[in-house]
Amino acid sequence: MSENPAPESSTPTSSARLFVEAALGQDVVVTLPGPASHYLSGVMRLGVGDTVRLFDDRSGEWLARLVTVGRKAVGVVCEARLRERETVPDLWLCAAPLKRGRIDWLAEKACELGVARLVPVTTRRTVVDKLNLDRLRAHMIEAAEQCGRTALPELGEPVTLAMLLRDWPAGRTLVFADETGGISLVQAAKPGPAGILIGPEGGFTPDERTAIRAVPGAIGVSLGPRILRADTAAAVAVGVWQALAGDW
Repeated sequence: MSENPAPESSTPTSSARLFVEAALGQDVVVTLPGPASHYLSGVMRLGVGDTVRLFDDRSGEWLARLVTVGRKAVGVVCEARLRERETVPDLWLCAAPLKRGRIDWLAEKACELGVARLVPVTTRRTVVDKLNLDRLRAHMIEAAEQCGRTALPELGEPVTLAMLLRDWPAGRTLVFADETGGISLVQAAKPGPAGILIGPEGGFTPDERTAIRAVPGAIGVSLGPRILRADTAAAVAVGVWQALAGDW
């Protein structure tokens, strides 16, 4: 059966919106997992016949209607595709892990700002040695549900700075926040594949800065006259880049 796009006048404006792991499609029936089912039935108080918006990071966003509502499971059927999966600029955010709370915030903002990939990078002065990737992904999913994204950022496995630099793709601009000074990010921003590298609260060591600058196409930038915390620096850098060379 062909896919039926929802007429503009019928597109829901207030229904709940959830990410699902299952592949979605026209007339596909999905049984939602426990937490999502509880949210719809117990928190939102939805019943059979009510609608919800679903996205799967593959096929876009769908209007789905509840067909079964139980205490532990809710079943829905996809009725119409509302939007195709979004296309975002090929921008990576490579950032040193921060303490819990701040790294969670960073993951949320990376998603909201339209980053394509988030890569945790361990540096000499990184103080966090363990990272809960499942928790970070959950924060990104929640951010995507709330801000309307139909594509989740890819979450890379943690790598050391040496590994990141060794494997840096040819042709991808590497912009790093250099606390010792650099050109303006406004001057550095240009369309095309890019990565923004943000160090830990203590900054990069002199040896690390030398190694970063040795990467072909690496650009050291200044983020202004004020000292920014690492999570703030990441959000500012991504926001400026998206405004100048991204899709804003």
